[in-house]
Amino acid sequence: MNWWVFRRRLHSSWLIAILCITLFIGVVLAQFGFSKYFSNSSWPVIGVILISFVFWRRRVYLMPVLLIAGVAMGLWRGSITQRELDVYKPMYGKSIEVTGHVKDDVDIGPSGQLVIRLDSIVINNQKLSGAVWISATTKSEIKRGDIVSVSGNLLAGFGNFAGVMYRAKITNVTQPVPGDIARVVRDWFVGGIRQGLNEPEASLGIGYLVGQRRALPLDLVVALQVVGLTHVVVASGYNLTILVRLARRLFEKVSKYLSALASSIMIFAFIMVTGLSPSMSRAGLVAGLSLAAWYYGRKFHPIVLLAIAVGVTVLINPSYVWGDLGWQLSFTAFGGVMILAPLLQRYFFGEKKPGFIRQILGETISAQICTAPILVVAFGQLSNVAIIANLLVLPLVPLAMLLTFIAGIGGLAMPSLAMIIGAPAQWLLDYMVYATQFLADIPWAMSKVTVGPIMAILCYVAIFGVCLYLWRATKFNLRDVNLVE
Repeated sequence: MNWWVFRRRLHSSWLIAILCITLFIGVVLAQFGFSKYFSNSSWPVIGVILISFVFWRRRVYLMPVLLIAGVAMGLWRGSITQRELDVYKPMYGKSIEVTGHVKDDVDIGPSGQLVIRLDSIVINNQKLSGAVWISATTKSEIKRGDIVSVSGNLLAGFGNFAGVMYRAKITNVTQPVPGDIARVVRDWFVGGIRQGLNEPEASLGIGYLVGQRRALPLDLVVALQVVGLTHVVVASGYNLTILVRLARRLFEKVSKYLSALASSIMIFAFIMVTGLSPSMSRAGLVAGLSLAAWYYGRKFHPIVLLAIAVGVTVLINPSYVWGDLGWQLSFTAFGGVMILAPLLQRYFFGEKKPGFIRQILGETISAQICTAPILVVAFGQLSNVAIIANLLVLPLVPLAMLLTFIAGIGGLAMPSLAMIIGAPAQWLLDYMVYATQFLADIPWAMSKVTVGPIMAILCYVAIFGVCLYLWRATKFNLRDVNLVE
């Protein structure tokens, strides 16, 4: 045996990726009760010492040490969140009053009830971690950043929510002054958009531009779900990528510094406007790291970038990985776009750089493949027209965002001419609404599929195998893929 292989020095970026993956594994295991053995506060000290030693020596034979230290740190971090969420358990099934901040935009449920997500929870004058999902009916206007008190029967939560409360009673709503400044500015600009566009096209354009879909009519929301286009009307990495690429290219000819600064401001502003949801946490982190790599002339391997984003977000909030569907879909879609899509392009078309339409089609197919197992497990259905719908609509989304922005400026600056200025956006959004509803009305647009978690895991093993084969067949260097270019 060639022992030199075990004495090789590993690149720091891959050590970071492996550490982040093991942290993720540790956090996953924490929800199954293993965290009770790692709740001692000495574990992070031991973990940091072991990890520092491995990064100092960087030898292959020290990999088991890194794996053990990473999993232990993940279990320790998961144990902290588990203890924080265990405080809720004695309250399940009891009628209590909950006070908290509205963390995201309020949604309208299928029955017309408000869906409110609260964090900074206070129960019985005790501050608690975690978030609570609330459904309620009220005449009060509730917005992101408000302080709301509700009473009702608290039940065990789902996803990353510590508890849920159905048909709750709103007992108090406090609107801080000035409140959420980014939300106030967004709502002011949205008012300008509505001056120049009719409904539901105005709400669709707003969804594209700032990820707000509350005002969309229920039938259009359902149609978007059927055709697989929901991801473009929620705050997602796709919307952020469009804006960052635009900012970078606009100022690149002036100076690289100004281009990076403008893109950074765009990332920060978009997150402030849309809110720091799990998917936006991932999107902002990935976009920021990609932008930094571009600015300093470095290259991030997509696997390393994905691993870092996973590790950082689960350390911030382990409950993301325990059941947040948006977080899971965000990462799988990112993996499809940054890993599977370029490999497929190289395998089928060689070194020829893909055009805009071929790139959109390849990224759409790849994202659909990588998110399908999770979607089928979560909803038991699969869109048969998603690829067609994305091909018809997705290439026009950047233009729709630009025209909607112009319509908003026109509505604020010249209200009397708002409809004329907004006409191009109206025509384009009319087409998008028509295409979406036409495809959604096809009888075979959606299929019912029943798949269990084990089968979903096997699907991802198969996808990994396909990626490995494509990489070996093409010898494509994935480091050349950058999100912001």
